[in-house]
Amino acid sequence: MHHPGIPTGVHVLCEREGCILLMRRAGTGFFDGLYSLPGGHVEAGESVARTAVRELEEETGLTIAPQDLDWVGVVHRLSDTNRIDFFLRARRWAGEPMIREPGKCDRLEWFRRDALPEAMVPYVREALQAGPGPWMLELGWQA
Repeated sequence: MHHPGIPTGVHVLCEREGCILLMRRAGTGFFDGLYSLPGGHVEAGESVARTAVRELEEETGLTIAPQDLDWVGVVHRLSDTNRIDFFLRARRWAGEPMIREPGKCDRLEWFRRDALPEAMVPYVREALQAGPGPWMLELGWQA
């Protein structure tokens, strides 16, 4: 039996002084105009932790070691297809965040957890509201 792969996303939670770093998506055709965490898709032969390290640097310029990441949760969601998203927390990082991919992001801001923007990717909002973790959410599926 053939088992097609499931697109796998990785999201990195950076918190500082009670605020979460969020990026507003732009120019991608996927949730443009909505805030989300830095992150992206796992590439062939790449671990979830390595994806987090790569995506955080590509998108924000922040550098982090894989051992400075903690597992927070997993979202298994039905979107345009069956998807899995891993959420990791960065305990520490080096650098100051900046927009490194202006064709994919037009704003980068820190938000208090209790004051997240209205315009936010829905499953990312639910993940952030799920608490410190570990947790697992299934979204968009019929019971």
